[in-house]
Amino acid sequence: MFDPGVPVPRPRPAHVPLAPAQERMWHAARLGRSADWNVARAMRLRGTGIDVAALRSALELLVLRHEPLRTRYPMTAAGPAQVVADPAALDLDVAERAVTEAELAATIADLAGRAFDLTRDLPVRARVLVLGPDEVVLVLVVHHISVDGRSMGPLIRDLVTAYLACRAGTAPAWAPLPFSYIDYTLWKHDRLGDFTDEWSRATHQLRYWANALAGRPAPLRLPAREHLSPPADPAAGALIALSFDARTHVGLLRLAQDGRASLFMVLQAAFAVTVGAFAGSADVTVATAVSGREHRLLDELVGNFSDDVLMRVRLDRAADVEELLEQVRRVALAAYAHPDTPNPRLERCLLQDAALPLFQATLILQRAATPAVASAEPAAAQALSITEIPTGVVRAKHDLEFGLTDHYDPLGAPAGIDGSFCYPLARFDEETAARFVDRFRGVVALLADGYRGPLTALPATTGRRRSVGTARRAARILL
Repeated sequence: MFDPGVPVPRPRPAHVPLAPAQERMWHAARLGRSADWNVARAMRLRGTGIDVAALRSALELLVLRHEPLRTRYPMTAAGPAQVVADPAALDLDVAERAVTEAELAATIADLAGRAFDLTRDLPVRARVLVLGPDEVVLVLVVHHISVDGRSMGPLIRDLVTAYLACRAGTAPAWAPLPFSYIDYTLWKHDRLGDFTDEWSRATHQLRYWANALAGRPAPLRLPAREHLSPPADPAAGALIALSFDARTHVGLLRLAQDGRASLFMVLQAAFAVTVGAFAGSADVTVATAVSGREHRLLDELVGNFSDDVLMRVRLDRAADVEELLEQVRRVALAAYAHPDTPNPRLERCLLQDAALPLFQATLILQRAATPAVASAEPAAAQALSITEIPTGVVRAKHDLEFGLTDHYDPLGAPAGIDGSFCYPLARFDEETAARFVDRFRGVVALLADGYRGPLTALPATTGRRRSVGTARRAARILL
């Protein structure tokens, strides 16, 4: 018997299914949208005598250490499966190429936008772009089915450790991993049970979501562009940067504390109000991503543990800000308690067209992390400078998507919130997208300033800060 509370190494069955968090990406890839889920990082390395051979060896060691980087995902008679490549037969897609600074951006974008065939390809590719003897750019592209956002910290840290070791002619001094992603997958399925069992955790979660989402409007009627023919690239996206200063950050935290909620819940409440105004709907479904790393032993593993959870917010059932925040708090906590229902399975259980998206609007908040390189052999790394640079590829998988980060100073005081809004160019023009961002800024600013009154008095503002008194006198109705 295995401890149900802790993943442990275990014998592998002939068929290893996908983890719940992987199913959405796998189905998207089958529909021809594999490239939408590429996770690309470009890192500029500067230092005396960059050792390209050592860098290539480090990449190979990295893929050997983390099984998801050498896993294929074919369809089998038993369903989609995880098949880990034999290390002896590893064929890693790594190439070295000399480029000029003028060629760099296009080369990175081409690599980052290229699709993986998950049934045949390893889900990772890399290029070492050599700008000179003391400067290279490493482009690393991994499919999201094999990594999530929190994987990038241990992945980059392990890569730097391996590079420094290979350059010195030694083996990387990595701590052994407690178990593999396959072990995690099998443990997860043991915990969830089978959907054919009406008493299983999997069935309980599916039943919760089917009830919570029944009768919601789908899709939201957003002020989108009209096309005479399908756009050539519906996921091509653009970004709008935004930020909130420390004063606004403090005000939002004050509201969160008063409402026994989190900063994320406050921002999600503001987001729901903004989406409702934009769509002309008092019943909106917004989403976020949960990490899925429910045990500390998962922290150092590379793999895809995260998944989307939905929050249906009924704006017409909240008379004021306090009631809205309480509703969002309850809905968010319920969503966190039911995180393991794959979207493709849920879509089949709802009375809606399966071609329609489960959600169109998502907001993700993460806390700023300490730079990962600092922990990797500081003395040896002093001569190595690593700077992340943009890949030039923006894929908009949803209509309205905020990715935000909250920052704190060394003493833990709020230092502000920043991030970006991502939108599909095929759906919105820049003016419409900017208007949505300005409206969100306005709602956030009012909440931070202390407005707690009726939702119907929250103005459809631009980004200009308005006083609480102005909000209370506002006549424009959102709902």
